[in-house]
Amino acid sequence: MKTKHKAEVIPKNETAFIRVEHEKKTIIYYLRRDWQLYFLLSIPVLFAFVFKYLPLSGLFIAFQNYNILKGFWASEWVGFDVFRDLFARPDFGRAVRNTLLLNISDLILSFTIPIMLALFINEIKGTVFKRVNQTLLYLPHFLSWVIIGALAYQLLGLGSGMMNNFIEQLGGSRIPFLQEDLHWLFSYLVIGVWQGMGWGTIIYLAAMSSVNPELYEAATVDGAGRWRKMWHVTLPCIRPTIVILLILSLGHVMGGSFERVFALQNMATTEFTTTIPILVYRWGIENGDYSRATALGLFQAVIGLILVLIADRIAKKLGEDGLL
Repeated sequence: MKTKHKAEVIPKNETAFIRVEHEKKTIIYYLRRDWQLYFLLSIPVLFAFVFKYLPLSGLFIAFQNYNILKGFWASEWVGFDVFRDLFARPDFGRAVRNTLLLNISDLILSFTIPIMLALFINEIKGTVFKRVNQTLLYLPHFLSWVIIGALAYQLLGLGSGMMNNFIEQLGGSRIPFLQEDLHWLFSYLVIGVWQGMGWGTIIYLAAMSSVNPELYEAATVDGAGRWRKMWHVTLPCIRPTIVILLILSLGHVMGGSFERVFALQNMATTEFTTTIPILVYRWGIENGDYSRATALGLFQAVIGLILVLIADRIAKKLGEDGLL
């Protein structure tokens, strides 16, 4: 005997009530439901607010003849006089030149080498060998520049460096890797590539993992070898990632790493070590000239923002998504 099931009909007033109850879910409801996730999210947000946004309130020091004894409000307001004095100083031009030289050279090497390395690692078939290489390349990223600087002087030092000892045993003459300006510049770039290429490689390998395998199969059917697959399949697929990382890297062209230069500098090499971050440290921390140091930092940040916006606009003109 067949049983007939009647479909339950919800009256219109009850449907409206359910809709109203759904609309009444506010942010309090979601905070109570997912409070663990919001708590984890609050840690980096609080870090960014305290160390990135809260210090922006002190930028008006750049427009004051700031005196630490008088404080923010009692110090004399001088407008753009600090910037006029800043641009007229010979150290400023030298710092801008060195910052651009180091960062552009570093961008060319440290940006392209991880892409090439990721392409080669992606072609490795052995899983164990591939993972071991990724781990060894990524390890230097966890070392601080203080440790890297100490290792650099132990290995490349002129007097007792292991590399120079080995060269001398082979009958060669010692090379001032870190004691002569041009050699220091080359060593600075090589050490930077060694420290950062593992991190960049992992980012590009993650992007390559999302490439559709059918594209490689189609390229194989068309007779493409490994080189053509890398050039015509892998690179076009990771191009959005490359463009975004390039835009972000351009924002650091006027900045650079204070720790890196400070850890590798010495009294024998002063031609390229005077950069904007180093000058901010000397003026602000060592000399107590907070107004001039803040003005230099503000100038550096504004130029970096302009470079990012220009690069983002160019990327959009070329058909990429960009950042904004």
